[in-house]
Formats: sequence, structure tokens, C-alpha cells
Amino acid sequence: MRLDLKLVQMYPSISRSKCQRLIANGAVTLNGRRTTEKDRKINISDQDEIILLDTSIIELDAQNTAPEPIEMDLDIVYEDEYLMVVNKPRGIVVHPGSGTIDPTLVSGILYHCGANLSDAGGCDRPGIVHRIDKDTSGLLMVAKSNKIHNALKKQLSKHSITRSYIALVHGNFAENEGYIDSPIIRDPKNRIKKAALDEAKIRASLKNKNNYDAKKLDEAYYDFIKNSRSREAYTSYKVIESLNGFSLLRCTLKTGRTHQIRVHMASIGHPLVGDPLYGLKKTPWREEGQMLHAAILGFVHPVREEYLEFSVTPPEDFQKKVSKIRGRQKKRH
Repeated sequence: MRLDLKLVQMYPSISRSKCQRLIANGAVTLNGRRTTEKDRKINISDQDEIILLDTSIIELDAQNTAPEPIEMDLDIVYEDEYLMVVNKPRGIVVHPGSGTIDPTLVSGILYHCGANLSDAGGCDRPGIVHRIDKDTSGLLMVAKSNKIHNALKKQLSKHSITRSYIALVHGNFAENEGYIDSPIIRDPKNRIKKAALDEAKIRASLKNKNNYDAKKLDEAYYDFIKNSRSREAYTSYKVIESLNGFSLLRCTLKTGRTHQIRVHMASIGHPLVGDPLYGLKKTPWREEGQMLHAAILGFVHPVREEYLEFSVTPPEDFQKKVSKIRGRQKKRH
């Protein structure tokens, strides 16, 4: 069977033409390798491993059906009558989206909370105030009413919520900490990816094409940013541990754009280990997703008006990977 036909069989809600575009855009992996246009007609067998990447953010036909409650073993870090904080495991999508077939975290939350959840985010994401990627683990806020939902969203928009992540990235750093201020846009070459704008390169390109003076260059740059529909994005990072060819980082978000840490770290030459979209094509580590964990979440309780902060350690597979790299480093010394 051809790959595009197999993908239609696996995801009946996606048309054949859209499956072909997904294959061409590298949104599918075949035996661990990201696909290209020429792969859509390749014959595959039942032994081949086919994975549709980041199904939760692919913009296809929306499925407006409400998720069903499903009993799950939720890791609830905090709960009261107004909200919850949940530690999402790696490998589960937060809420239903186009192409998503497997049960999502929302189903487990619905089973636990019943109808006592906000619907301000839509019928397909009850209680969900913000999301993290399928293969990112860690802390999420869940609102039990629209009033709480909107209050927490307001804190997000004001960038007053504390969100820190643990990330395992390729390469070592000359400095122990840094700050990335690069707007993020949709990648013009691949619609399922994001890209960080490089201000220096954009300014140089505008100046070379038009020979602008300083004032005109500023105006042209800000016009470019506006027309590109970019969104400001700020990520600070600090090296927790420097390993042989790898670094363990704490990344703190000021903004929370889609794939922000993944895009920003790749933009400075330090992609996340295992990242299927922004990572290295050739790597000795074959992971089923990026090594990223939402470790710290802090916010002001909308009713009690007290600051709450929660932290969780990375999951076992994440810690084992870091330990394995440490072990290799010790052997070399």
C-alpha cells in the first residue's frame, strides 16, 4: 500500500490530498525518517513505523465534537473548588484537534471533574487555559469556571505567570545564561512549523535592497514585522549542567508562543534532543519527541489572591537519558 493511502486509512478524518501535503511538508516520519514529496507513493508494509507529528497543531478541518470522559490516572498536583494543576505525562495530547484519534488529557479531566469545567476555550477543550505539546511533559492549569478561566488567561496575557522548563539540548554554551528576543512567525516553507525572525539578517537584507538610512531602516523593519504577522517571543535560559556535547537547561518563558522554546533554541544552534520538527536530522539519540519538561508553574489564585507555585521533576525516561549521557562522559574521563 502507498504511504499516502496508508495515512488516510490511519486518519480517516484527513483527506488524501491533505495527507499528501503532510508527507511533502515532513509532517510524517517513516521508520524514524521525516518524509519528503517523493515518499508519498512509496510502498510500505505492516512492519513500517509511520508517525504523524504534532497532530494537535496541524491546521486541518476542525472536529467540533466534544470529547468523551475517560477514566485516567491523572497526576493532580493541586486542586480546589476553582481550579486544578495537573502534571501531564509525555506522549499524550492535551485536547482534541484535527487528526487526533487517541484519548486526550481533556477526557481524563472530564471524567474527574464532570461538568464542573470552563467552556471559554471551546467545546473541545473544557477547562484548558493553556497547552503544551504532546511530547512535552509537565504542569498545566485547569479552570473550573469561565470566570477563573478568564482571570488566568488575563495573567497569561500580562506575562505575569511563572513558567520554567527543563530542556536537554545539543551542544555546549560559552556563557552560563542568556536571553532570546526573537519574534516567531509561521515558517513560510513548512506550514506546520514555526520560525524565529533574525532581526540582524532582516535589517541587513532591507538595507542592501533599498540603501535605507537609519530612520528609514527602522520604519522598514517594523513594517516587515507587522506584515509578517509575527508575535513577540522572549525566552531566558540558564545552564543547569554542561555535559559532553549536550546541555541541561532551565528555560523561562516571558511569552508563551507555540513551540517557543523549541524554535528559539534551534535558532541559536542548540535544538532540543529528540525534536522531530526542529532537531538534528542525524543524531545518535533516537527519541520519540523533544526532551522538554514544564517543571515550574506559578500564578496568583484568582479568588484567594495568593501566589501559588508548583514544581515537578522530569519524568523517568527524561532522567534516564540525562544519566546515560553523564555515564558516557565519565567513561571518557
